[in-house]
Amino acid sequence: MYPDVQLHIAGAWGAGSQGETLPVLNPATGETIGRCAVATRDDLDRALDAAARAFPLWRKVSAFDRAKVLRKAADLLRERADAIARIMTLEQGKPLAEARLETLAAADITDWFAEEGKRTYGRVIPPRADGVLQFVVREPVGPVACFTPWNFPINQAVRKIAGALSTGCTVILKGPEDTPASCAELVRAYLDAGVPGDALSLVYGDPATISGYLIPHPVIRKISFTGSTAVGKELAALAGRHMKRATMELGGHAPAIVFGDADVEKAVSVLSGAKFRNAGQVCVSPTRFLVHDSVFDRFVDGFSQYAKGLKVGDGLDPETKMGPLIHGRRLEAMEALVADATARGATLTTGGKRIGNRGNFFEPTVLTDLPLDSRIMNEEPFGPVAAIQRFSDDAEALAEANRLPFGLAAYAYTRSAERAARVSGSVESGMVSINHHGIALPETPFGGVKESGYGSEGGTEALEGYLVTKFVTQANF
Repeated sequence: MYPDVQLHIAGAWGAGSQGETLPVLNPATGETIGRCAVATRDDLDRALDAAARAFPLWRKVSAFDRAKVLRKAADLLRERADAIARIMTLEQGKPLAEARLETLAAADITDWFAEEGKRTYGRVIPPRADGVLQFVVREPVGPVACFTPWNFPINQAVRKIAGALSTGCTVILKGPEDTPASCAELVRAYLDAGVPGDALSLVYGDPATISGYLIPHPVIRKISFTGSTAVGKELAALAGRHMKRATMELGGHAPAIVFGDADVEKAVSVLSGAKFRNAGQVCVSPTRFLVHDSVFDRFVDGFSQYAKGLKVGDGLDPETKMGPLIHGRRLEAMEALVADATARGATLTTGGKRIGNRGNFFEPTVLTDLPLDSRIMNEEPFGPVAAIQRFSDDAEALAEANRLPFGLAAYAYTRSAERAARVSGSVESGMVSINHHGIALPETPFGGVKESGYGSEGGTEALEGYLVTKFVTQANF
């Protein structure tokens, strides 16, 4: 039902050199379902040697032929989607349908990077003198260390390894210990498709130990990290001390502005679905809902009814619409946020409690009329708790949208073209979606500003971090 998860280093799957493992828990039951191998420094050295050994060979494979390998990996992911989805649901908790969609989305992302990797064009610059040729080429940066989280164990990893491999880089992927098996199946699909064993390693273990060793190592030329802002700052500082390129996709606290002229029913439908997807454990989840006075009651009533009607349970149950949180610490975090908000005068409209005493289930929760100093108005909840505030004029809503140091995603609903333009131009966010949920497609940029990070993991921009620019000028005498 659930495999014990091994490391992949230098073309072979196996245990860590000291045989240490970590338990993998099913968040729906709290039971141990498997073990995950732990990498030691010796294992990391082997992975580094493999990445360095493979880089001059993989970079010489033509972009056209690298694309063939990636497209085969995408096909394998589609063929294996049902089996991989079941593994993901067992270890992560999300409903089986969501896990299957994540796996299929990973195939689409792989296809996108396979094709985009063919188009890392240079250019010719007209010279100032006869007999001079000036041109620009794009070259792979080198071996890459990637660090990925548990909330989307495949789709966070696939953006990194597909982008790196498509440009000719080699990869050491530090996968998530909470959800290791589905990430391992992603790597397996790439290897089965023909990615050389030395070019793609997968390790697990203590995050601080692994990042502290890989990032400064001279073999590694770039890092890509998805996770919290606090950890991201530490890793970015470490990378900076060693002049390593870095892509950082960090935390958010996405505002969702519902203006008085919005289609309220559509806003409720789209935003509530986005809020409670993956039990709210989504970096681009709408979290601060700013709703105009004139439609506030309608929006809150509709949103609360949606929350009350969600079937919460084991993700393997086909009736389940929202699964458990990943571990008990997230339950405690939700309880603390709700308690703080209500103690400060917020209204608990629905939810607010854990469900049962088995597994990590928490009620879909709606809070309204929160004071700005409540924790949930300042800290990313990363769970199924929605904070809904009212506003009376547009300037007030836009100021609140920009108040926090985060800037990953933002949403707005309005029938006014002028308001839509004002939102897109004034909201400080790497991604802004207006009147629909249009974020995270393979062909569109994905990344934030301010303390939500820098760099992109989608669209043509995603390849920039894996390429260096070389200028060549040649006189022909």
